[in-house]
Amino acid sequence: MRLENRAPDALRPVRIQRQFTKYAAGSVLVTFGDTQVLCTATLEDRTPPWLAGKGSGWVTAEYAMLPGCSNERIGRNHYQKGRAMEISRLIGRSLRCAVDMAALGERQITVDCDVIQADGGTRTAAITGAFVALSDACAKLQADGAISRSPLLGECAAVSVGLVDGEALLDLCYEEDVRAEVDMNVVMRSDGNLIEVQGCAEGDAFPRKQLDAMLDLAEAGCGELFRLQREALAS
Repeated sequence: MRLENRAPDALRPVRIQRQFTKYAAGSVLVTFGDTQVLCTATLEDRTPPWLAGKGSGWVTAEYAMLPGCSNERIGRNHYQKGRAMEISRLIGRSLRCAVDMAALGERQITVDCDVIQADGGTRTAAITGAFVALSDACAKLQADGAISRSPLLGECAAVSVGLVDGEALLDLCYEEDVRAEVDMNVVMRSDGNLIEVQGCAEGDAFPRKQLDAMLDLAEAGCGELFRLQREALAS
């Protein structure tokens, strides 16, 4: 058994709390075990200049780890550093693959993902929670009559997988992540299509059959996350 008494193919306890703050068009606190991320979606009646007049919307994201989210203080300018910028772009790419930009119209949705507490899988938790915040923002646009139909193409979720002591494990906590021989993050859409796969060997190379096993784990894990997203949005 794993550190949290989990089976190899089990997610950590996942909780999705909607309407967590008052003013954002979508606001979600998402929890994967001890990892907690606050995702807030903001609507703006503008697009990036290069999209102006083209009848298309835009979805983007910003990611940051807040001071106190780990055992060492992270400065407030952390979002400017390379890792945070890379994760911000990953979240934005992932969300855009779940949105029909023409149906969104000439407006922008920005989802801010702030890590309150980090115990591994912050980017995957952020993507999973950000989609629910994005969904609420799109629902608000519909309710206000700004758009005639939902621009969402399906749910979007992400999960980590890895090889630890030669075994494929789903949704790694920090203690597992730092020991992993292979570490991967998989982003999927609910139609079964892959959005992004990030993975590398930390030591020795690994065979194709282990990649296939990890992708199978990730697909099953994302399926469970899609179910939890739907339950949260229906509540």
